[in-house]
Amino acid sequence: MTGTEPLLNQPLRTEPLLTEPPLHEPALTEPLLVEQRGPVRWLLLNRPERRNALDIALVEALDKQITSAEADPGTAVVAVAGRGPSFCAGGDFHQFLQLHDAGHNPVDFLTDVSACFSRIAASPKPWVAVLHGHAVAGGLELALACDVVVAADSTLIGDGHLGRRLVPAGGSSVRLPDAVGRGLSRWLLLTGELLPAPAFADTGWIHAIVPEADLEATATRVCRQLADRSSPAQQHLKTLLHRIDSMPPEQALREELATFADNWSASSVADALRDFLTPPTTKADNT
Repeated sequence: MTGTEPLLNQPLRTEPLLTEPPLHEPALTEPLLVEQRGPVRWLLLNRPERRNALDIALVEALDKQITSAEADPGTAVVAVAGRGPSFCAGGDFHQFLQLHDAGHNPVDFLTDVSACFSRIAASPKPWVAVLHGHAVAGGLELALACDVVVAADSTLIGDGHLGRRLVPAGGSSVRLPDAVGRGLSRWLLLTGELLPAPAFADTGWIHAIVPEADLEATATRVCRQLADRSSPAQQHLKTLLHRIDSMPPEQALREELATFADNWSASSVADALRDFLTPPTTKADNT
């Protein structure tokens, strides 16, 4: 890379992956590009001519990477971004019409999309959405499934389904209220309006909003901070946070206690506490 153009508008470097063969030029035709940067696996939606609209091949590739990343002990964090002018503009209308013309309701495809996004939300490893251009409809729903969101300040974000007589099917009606609040979510869902990323600053949903020129560096720093805390404890906590979503408080508190008990042994917490409580002078004497 020359450093003069953001990663999101360039092909990925061809560094070897931990669990996959190296990328080569023909891979640029694949719907999803993969690059391993140390403990962070970067996934780049690669349909720039369609603003990375979701089709069957892209969703299947994304689902495959969920399985691969979760099984790879060398991957601590997954970052998902979009190549070209946008993060993701939603479902591919061409795909919808092909399915319709073949006698199939697109809901069958969208069932797979919803399941894929739910797997991201439930993953024990943190996912970071890196937004630029447009994050609309299915693109918004993909971002909502992630744990942390970083966005360029010029990104336009919204549900947008009603603008094409559609309704959500990838999770926005469920996840958007928790992310941005009831009032703003109702507005976005019932008008289809797209808002610039700074309009979400007060919601707490977007972790960092930066100029697009700083997006890659900011996302890299955020991913590195998450990766630095990678541990069985972090994975237990991530799983707990997903599991207790929408639970009654009493049940969620019981789940929290059960997770604490499981993590106490799995993470050797007693050893970590002894190390923390040992005076520095004692540690020096033992070296």
